[in-house]
Amino acid sequence: MSLYRSYGPREIDPNLTQPTQSGIYFVGSDDLARLARTAARDELRVCHTDLSGCHGKADLLRRLSVSLELPATFGDNWDALADSLRDLRWMPAWGYVLLFDHADDLRRSAAADFDILLGILDDAATFASDNDMPWFAFLALPDAATEAAG
Repeated sequence: MSLYRSYGPREIDPNLTQPTQSGIYFVGSDDLARLARTAARDELRVCHTDLSGCHGKADLLRRLSVSLELPATFGDNWDALADSLRDLRWMPAWGYVLLFDHADDLRRSAAADFDILLGILDDAATFASDNDMPWFAFLALPDAATEAAG
Protein backbone atom coordinates (compact mmCIF):
# COMPACT_ATOMS: atom_id res chain seq x y z
CA MET A 1 0.00 0.00 0.00
CA SER A 2 1.69 3.20 -1.13
CA LEU A 3 1.10 6.22 1.04
CA TYR A 4 2.91 8.81 -1.12
CA ARG A 5 1.06 12.07 -1.42
CA SER A 6 2.12 15.23 -3.21
CA TYR A 7 0.84 18.66 -2.35
CA GLY A 8 1.35 22.09 -3.78
CA PRO A 9 1.71 25.26 -1.72
CA ARG A 10 -1.10 25.85 0.78
CA GLU A 11 -2.75 22.49 -0.01
CA ILE A 12 -1.06 20.44 2.71
CA ASP A 13 -3.14 20.12 5.84
CA PRO A 14 -3.26 16.55 7.11
CA ASN A 15 -4.55 15.95 10.61
CA LEU A 16 -1.33 14.82 12.25
CA THR A 17 -3.22 13.10 15.05
CA GLN A 18 -4.97 10.69 12.67
CA PRO A 19 -3.10 7.46 11.93
CA THR A 20 -5.27 6.99 8.83
CA GLN A 21 -3.55 10.02 7.28
CA SER A 22 -0.06 8.69 8.02
CA GLY A 23 2.24 8.57 5.02
CA ILE A 24 4.85 10.31 2.95
CA TYR A 25 4.11 13.83 1.77
CA PHE A 26 6.06 15.89 -0.75
CA VAL A 27 5.85 19.54 0.26
CA GLY A 28 7.55 22.86 -0.28
CA SER A 29 10.33 24.02 2.07
CA ASP A 30 8.05 26.76 3.38
CA ASP A 31 5.67 24.11 4.76
CA LEU A 32 8.18 22.47 7.11
CA ALA A 33 8.16 25.11 9.87
CA ARG A 34 4.36 25.13 10.01
CA LEU A 35 4.23 21.34 10.08
CA ALA A 36 6.81 21.28 12.90
CA ARG A 37 4.72 23.74 14.94
CA THR A 38 1.56 21.72 14.35
CA ALA A 39 3.27 18.48 15.33
CA ALA A 40 4.74 20.04 18.48
CA ARG A 41 1.31 21.42 19.41
CA ASP A 42 -0.11 17.90 19.03
CA GLU A 43 2.76 16.53 21.16
CA LEU A 44 4.18 14.38 18.37
CA ARG A 45 7.88 13.62 18.19
CA VAL A 46 9.45 15.87 15.52
CA CYS A 47 12.75 14.99 13.84
CA HIS A 48 14.25 17.35 11.28
CA THR A 49 16.89 16.15 8.80
CA ASP A 50 18.64 18.64 6.53
CA LEU A 51 19.62 16.91 3.29
CA SER A 52 21.36 19.95 1.83
CA GLY A 53 24.39 18.64 -0.04
CA CYS A 54 23.54 15.02 0.78
CA HIS A 55 24.99 12.85 -1.98
CA GLY A 56 24.31 9.26 -1.08
CA LYS A 57 23.57 6.46 1.32
CA ALA A 58 26.51 6.86 3.72
CA ASP A 59 25.92 10.59 4.15
CA LEU A 60 22.15 10.08 4.46
CA LEU A 61 22.49 7.38 7.13
CA ARG A 62 24.97 9.54 9.06
CA ARG A 63 22.57 12.50 9.02
CA LEU A 64 19.62 10.32 10.02
CA SER A 65 21.64 8.78 12.84
CA VAL A 66 22.12 12.27 14.29
CA SER A 67 18.69 13.79 13.61
CA LEU A 68 16.73 10.73 14.72
CA GLU A 69 19.11 10.10 17.63
CA LEU A 70 19.38 6.47 16.53
CA PRO A 71 20.65 4.01 19.15
CA ALA A 72 24.40 3.42 19.37
CA THR A 73 23.73 -0.10 18.09
CA PHE A 74 22.40 1.27 14.77
CA GLY A 75 23.96 -0.79 11.98
CA ASP A 76 24.46 1.94 9.34
CA ASN A 77 22.59 0.06 6.60
CA TRP A 78 19.15 0.09 4.99
CA ASP A 79 17.85 -2.88 6.97
CA ALA A 80 18.88 -1.29 10.26
CA LEU A 81 17.14 1.95 9.27
CA ALA A 82 13.96 0.08 8.33
CA ASP A 83 14.02 -1.84 11.61
CA SER A 84 14.65 1.33 13.63
CA LEU A 85 11.74 3.19 12.01
CA ARG A 86 9.31 0.31 12.55
CA ASP A 87 10.31 -0.41 16.15
CA LEU A 88 10.48 2.99 17.82
CA ARG A 89 10.76 1.87 21.44
CA TRP A 90 14.11 3.67 21.55
CA MET A 91 12.31 6.98 20.78
CA PRO A 92 9.05 6.85 22.77
CA ALA A 93 6.20 9.04 21.57
CA TRP A 94 2.57 8.58 20.65
CA GLY A 95 3.25 9.70 17.07
CA TYR A 96 6.07 10.86 14.81
CA VAL A 97 6.75 13.56 12.23
CA LEU A 98 9.95 13.36 10.18
CA LEU A 99 10.86 16.49 8.24
CA PHE A 100 13.38 16.36 5.40
CA ASP A 101 14.60 19.71 4.09
CA HIS A 102 16.40 19.94 0.72
CA ALA A 103 15.34 16.39 -0.22
CA ASP A 104 15.94 17.22 -3.87
CA ASP A 105 19.70 17.29 -3.26
CA LEU A 106 19.63 13.56 -2.51
CA ARG A 107 17.05 12.91 -5.22
CA ARG A 108 19.24 14.53 -7.91
CA SER A 109 22.60 13.12 -6.82
CA ALA A 110 21.58 9.61 -5.74
CA ALA A 111 18.18 8.75 -7.18
CA ALA A 112 18.42 5.07 -6.24
CA ASP A 113 19.20 5.93 -2.61
CA PHE A 114 16.33 8.43 -2.59
CA ASP A 115 13.96 5.74 -3.87
CA ILE A 116 15.16 3.26 -1.25
CA LEU A 117 14.60 5.88 1.46
CA LEU A 118 11.06 6.45 0.17
CA GLY A 119 10.39 2.72 0.30
CA ILE A 120 11.63 2.49 3.89
CA LEU A 121 9.58 5.52 4.94
CA ASP A 122 6.52 4.10 3.19
CA ASP A 123 6.93 0.78 4.98
CA ALA A 124 7.30 2.52 8.35
CA ALA A 125 4.24 4.72 7.73
CA THR A 126 2.16 1.72 6.69
CA PHE A 127 3.28 -0.26 9.74
CA ALA A 128 2.47 2.66 12.07
CA SER A 129 -0.91 3.26 10.46
CA ASP A 130 -1.76 -0.44 10.74
CA ASN A 131 -0.89 -0.16 14.45
CA ASP A 132 -2.99 2.99 14.99
CA MET A 133 0.00 5.32 15.37
CA PRO A 134 0.38 8.68 13.59
CA TRP A 135 3.55 8.58 11.49
CA PHE A 136 4.41 11.17 8.85
CA ALA A 137 7.39 11.94 6.64
CA PHE A 138 7.43 15.30 4.87
CA LEU A 139 10.05 15.74 2.15
CA ALA A 140 10.62 19.27 0.91
CA LEU A 141 11.12 19.44 -2.84
CA PRO A 142 11.06 22.37 -5.27
CA ASP A 143 7.62 22.91 -6.81
CA ALA A 144 8.51 21.23 -10.12
CA ALA A 145 10.04 18.23 -8.36
CA THR A 146 7.04 18.00 -6.05
CA GLU A 147 4.73 17.66 -9.04
CA ALA A 148 7.03 15.11 -10.69
CA ALA A 149 7.35 13.02 -7.52
CA GLY A 150 3.60 12.73 -7.06
